[in-house]
Amino acid sequence: MPDRRADLLDAAIVTLAREGMRGLTHRAVDRAAGVPEGSTSYYFRTREALLAALLDHLAALSTAEIETVRSEDLDAVAGLIEHWATVGRDRMIARFELTLEAARRPHLRDALEQLGGRFRSMAEDLLATMNVPDHKRRAANLVAHVDGLLFDQIAGAGSVRSRDDLRDALIPLFAAATADQEL
Repeated sequence: MPDRRADLLDAAIVTLAREGMRGLTHRAVDRAAGVPEGSTSYYFRTREALLAALLDHLAALSTAEIETVRSEDLDAVAGLIEHWATVGRDRMIARFELTLEAARRPHLRDALEQLGGRFRSMAEDLLATMNVPDHKRRAANLVAHVDGLLFDQIAGAGSVRSRDDLRDALIPLFAAATADQEL
């Protein structure tokens, strides 16, 4: 039996990525999912409920992908960023749209901070496992750096980077972290 909630949230991702926040309506999601009108509002009564569920869904999808990558393998990390910028492009556009919207909606901002904390915690655990000094601060920098690379790829602010270019952009973060260990 298909998971109707997940299908609706997947349709919401595509709708948000292609139509922006103004285009994300319950009816637009119904149309994108190919379901009867009113289906989305049955599962997500309000726009706030839809946005919060969408954030959770995006975080769950990204977490599952992150957990399949050996973080010490920079080529694999670069491959994940490349995947998010290509195959996962709609998801990342939706995520950035929600991030900007959270600046205007305190309830959404709280949910985003909790989810962002989960990703920073994953980065902290990685760097702690690598015995990186000051791993909490460096984890926040790592997450910001990856988000910046991803935004650059998605927004088209710079030239499209190859996987090798993405890996090279990650090396200084890990090289600096491990250099401190050698001192």
